[in-house]
Amino acid sequence: MAEVSEIKATARVGSGKGASRAARREGRIPGIIYGDKSDPEAVTLDSKEFWQFARTPQFLNTIYTLDVDGKPQRVIPRDVQLDPVRDVPLHVDFLRLGKGAKVTVEVPVQFLNEEESPGLKRGGVLNIVRHAIELRCVAESIPEHLEASLEGLDIGDSLHVSAIKFPEGVELTISDRDFTVATIVGRMAEIVEEDEMEGEEGEELEGEEGEGEAGEGEADGGEQTDGGDE
Repeated sequence: MAEVSEIKATARVGSGKGASRAARREGRIPGIIYGDKSDPEAVTLDSKEFWQFARTPQFLNTIYTLDVDGKPQRVIPRDVQLDPVRDVPLHVDFLRLGKGAKVTVEVPVQFLNEEESPGLKRGGVLNIVRHAIELRCVAESIPEHLEASLEGLDIGDSLHVSAIKFPEGVELTISDRDFTVATIVGRMAEIVEEDEMEGEEGEELEGEEGEGEAGEGEADGGEQTDGGDE
């Protein structure tokens, strides 16, 4: 697990939309700390400092020390509300972590040994089905990433979650099936499939045009027959 970073915070006086708007006008982000059988605590954070942390890919899966007016608390971010127009943070929720607390997080997958994959050597393409896997574990044991080896995988082969080794104490949240994490697909197979689909569409269009011409001929023939009877 990576070193725990510290974020400075200040206790927020007042609550509601008015207090939150006032905090934003001062260049601060309103937030709330909850959990661990304690009362929720309203706080504010410096916008620039907070955004440096919040813009990282693993922000919601990282444990921080939140220093609230000199009183440190161990927390993990659970939600960040963004302005739909300006894409800037409006509010943040932190979960307070007690000793031995378990959390559910999404951990990114790193794919290794690409040079040992026969399928990739033959021009295949790595098709990633899951870039991250949801896990449940003790907060202190959150892995930075999971490693998945592509060694021996050929075109048409799949890498399932059972092929990945997990650290001790880490549990999958999806445990009822051996789901696919990635596959090796062939580029030529994709091109052939696209050509076949285009060919089928062309045949259908030609068939429709032929039916239209036959219909027009039948109509012309009908008019000549009527004229002969007269």
